[in-house]
Amino acid sequence: MYNDVVLDHFSDPRNVGEIPNADGIGHVGNPIDGDKITIYIKVDNDVLTDIKFKTFGCGAAIAASSMVTVMAKEKTLTDALQITNEAVAEALGGLPSQKIKCSNIAADALHDAIADYRSKKR
Repeated sequence: MYNDVVLDHFSDPRNVGEIPNADGIGHVGNPIDGDKITIYIKVDNDVLTDIKFKTFGCGAAIAASSMVTVMAKEKTLTDALQITNEAVAEALGGLPSQKIKCSNIAADALHDAIADYRSKKR
């Protein structure tokens, strides 16, 4: 059902955990299937120097969370905001149609963390 990239990010997710004193925290949930993603970011000079996640959800949600952290780490905030849910699914090599909704909140959680960071900076 899942391709090798998805299975790799599910069985060996990157950047799992919390960042103490995170500069920004994003929370997103999917009420349809119950998936919940929290993204923690550290920012230095407008660059995401560290990013971690905690996800409660299916394998696709965990893989998407892992992939979005890989895609965003060391990017500027402007570049990280260009990461879409579609780009995450594409980077994973695609997902079965019934699991697309599970990956459709990972980038939203990243964007929410950046918005949280920016609101604290004001």
